[in-house]
Amino acid sequence: MSRGRSGNKQRVKTAKGRKIGSTRWLERQLNDPYVKKAKADGYRSRAAYKILELDERFKFVRKAKAVVDLGIAPGGWAQVIRKFVPQAKIVGIDLLPVDAIEGVTIFEMDFMDDSAPDKLIDALGSAPDLVLSDMAANTVGHQQTDHLRTMGLVEAGAHFAVENLQDGGAFVAKVLAGGTDNELLVLLKKHFKTVKHAKPPASRKGSSEWYVVAQGFKGRAEST
Repeated sequence: MSRGRSGNKQRVKTAKGRKIGSTRWLERQLNDPYVKKAKADGYRSRAAYKILELDERFKFVRKAKAVVDLGIAPGGWAQVIRKFVPQAKIVGIDLLPVDAIEGVTIFEMDFMDDSAPDKLIDALGSAPDLVLSDMAANTVGHQQTDHLRTMGLVEAGAHFAVENLQDGGAFVAKVLAGGTDNELLVLLKKHFKTVKHAKPPASRKGSSEWYVVAQGFKGRAEST
């Protein structure tokens, strides 16, 4: 690793066997102010600031009492909930292993497994008032396929929210460029009082990610 001439920006030498893309990613990580701030604040990832910035605008974190975190790895969102709402019950799920977080129940399994929704609700012990989804499919390098696979996960998360949320609850999910697909947008607008799209400052400018924030769940009886 070498230090560039301008300021404290760090540059990474392309090591043998390391792809140029990987080198650029590592260099970007080392110079990312959000990554540095996350380390200083004790968060596991820069994603913690995405939910903090979304909450600053939409005010859904501090109201939460029962939270389901879909795609919890590495745990930054759950850490934020624990910090600002320590009494909240939190249950998360991810295919990837996640280091334990005090007060958070974590399942290492596929959310698309038929048994996953019931396990999450049973562990939570009540209907959630906030469902978070940071799920994204592993990319295969084909843009349209990657988009469809990820949006399929978002849609599954939305259906889970509609089937389980408490009245007045919220659903917050990562979507891709272009926002929520029309069919999913129709579903959310049918069941929630407000549906907004936002790109928090912590999302990298070159990233295709946006977030959909659906608030004021109408309840299953009223919205069917």
